[in-house]
Amino acid sequence: MFCVQCEHTIRTPVATGCSYAMGMCGKTGEVSDLQDVLIYLLQGVSAYAVAARRFGLVDRAIDAWSCQAFFATLTNVNFDAERILAFIGEAQQARAKLKEGYEAACLAQGQQPEAMTGPAAVELTGEKAALLSWAPTAAVNRGKEQVSEDILGLRMLCLYGLKGAAAYMEHARVLGEQDDAIGAEYHEIMAWLGQDPADMNELIACAMRIGQMNFKVMALLDKGETDTFGHPSPVQVNIKPVKGQAILVSGHDLHDLQKILEQTVGTGIRVYTHGEMLPAHAYPELNKYPHLVGHYGTAWQNQQKEFAAFPGAIVMTSNCIINPDVGQYRDRIFTRSIVGWPGVCHIEGDDFATVIAKAQSLAGFPHDEIPAYTSTGFARNALMAAAPAVIDQVKAGHIRHFFLIGGCDGDKSERSYYTDMARAVPEDCLILTLACGKFRFHSFDYGDINGIPRYLDVGQCNDAYSAIQLAIALADAFGCGVNDLPLSLVLSWFEQKAIVILLTLLSLGIKGIRVGPTVPGFLTPNLLAFLQENFDLKLIGSVEQDLADMLAA
Repeated sequence: MFCVQCEHTIRTPVATGCSYAMGMCGKTGEVSDLQDVLIYLLQGVSAYAVAARRFGLVDRAIDAWSCQAFFATLTNVNFDAERILAFIGEAQQARAKLKEGYEAACLAQGQQPEAMTGPAAVELTGEKAALLSWAPTAAVNRGKEQVSEDILGLRMLCLYGLKGAAAYMEHARVLGEQDDAIGAEYHEIMAWLGQDPADMNELIACAMRIGQMNFKVMALLDKGETDTFGHPSPVQVNIKPVKGQAILVSGHDLHDLQKILEQTVGTGIRVYTHGEMLPAHAYPELNKYPHLVGHYGTAWQNQQKEFAAFPGAIVMTSNCIINPDVGQYRDRIFTRSIVGWPGVCHIEGDDFATVIAKAQSLAGFPHDEIPAYTSTGFARNALMAAAPAVIDQVKAGHIRHFFLIGGCDGDKSERSYYTDMARAVPEDCLILTLACGKFRFHSFDYGDINGIPRYLDVGQCNDAYSAIQLAIALADAFGCGVNDLPLSLVLSWFEQKAIVILLTLLSLGIKGIRVGPTVPGFLTPNLLAFLQENFDLKLIGSVEQDLADMLAA
């Protein structure tokens, strides 16, 4: 295997990347290689999707499936070789269907079909052994002998950024939002990457194009969530257990949470959110259920300890699953959608009866614990409603600076930086946060500035869209650019969703972003220098020096 897509990647003095029988995430070399084959075939699917569109042929089902299959290769999503093999078979079927439609359209108009090459032309068996022997041809670092490390790094930056965007496209589709223009752009980029481009300027332009596309995707997802569940409003959420049988819902999928809430009405089962699902409590159509009693646990990397202690059933709705055998809760965790772990029960469709039955067979929490609360729900509408008051406080000199401190969490000790930074922010400054990085500092009392809370949880990682909207509104109000605002972004990354959000911010011209705790393994020193020079991208340093520099900027 060769995998370098997440922050856990193995780094040695001679090489970077997981290249052993198992990656640091627990993914086997077999699964990693099969995922590389799947991605290669998906590039071929996209090549024919682009060709078919020239004749007005759009297969929305294949468009949706392509993003779903690509999402399955994200970090900590699908570890099940059999499920990846099924996706590989479906990819070859989808490509054949698009090819047939494209060639028929050509012939109908008296044209000769284009002779496809690479991912669009390769014919593979469905046998696992044969696919694994062929996998090096599809590896993400294929052709490394012919191009520079910088070109390989840029290809991976684009591929991983596009993978994050595909994940958000799937989240939007689940909520009924699918845009054909965005689908066309996705296929164009995916097909182009399948040609192994080697021009640095074109690859940099592609990375920015992916960022711009993802901004439209996040807007689409925001629409899907607010049309379905209403606009979030600020809410206090209990983070202590409540007596009774329980279901814990993790991942990112609000649709699954809604179905579980609907199906557990009157059962006496308490439903809890976990990780990135915390913002669900702020949506009116979810918060209306009284048996959505609170939030349990922190970020994804702590689940083996936290899930082991949870006395109920657990549902993983999207990414972030890790080995359930550590903690011995395999028999009461369930996967959904693109999530997979070998031997774990997978729920198809929207019927969660199996999960409910498991929860009813377990004891649940024996008593109520004394409540403790965290806040969430400062998404787009809430931020826009608060903007006039915030602007007044800035003009009056009561609010000096804004800090957006958020992103993916992880288990490296260096991540204590983000806790220390949040605690060190002066009392005349506001802290915005999003994604699971907030669990390092969400439980502290930050107080308020003349009624405006100093700590504002914007939501999930995709709710960076809301933070961007606030920044644009503030810039308009003060008659300046976003980069001229007293606003600093301090972000943590772990996987591909964080990569595409960074590309989105960079493509919007936002500069001076600080990122950590480490440099992505696919960014060479030359690429990092390019980002630093052209986007003023900074790596986190000491809290004291970084804070002083941001306040002085």
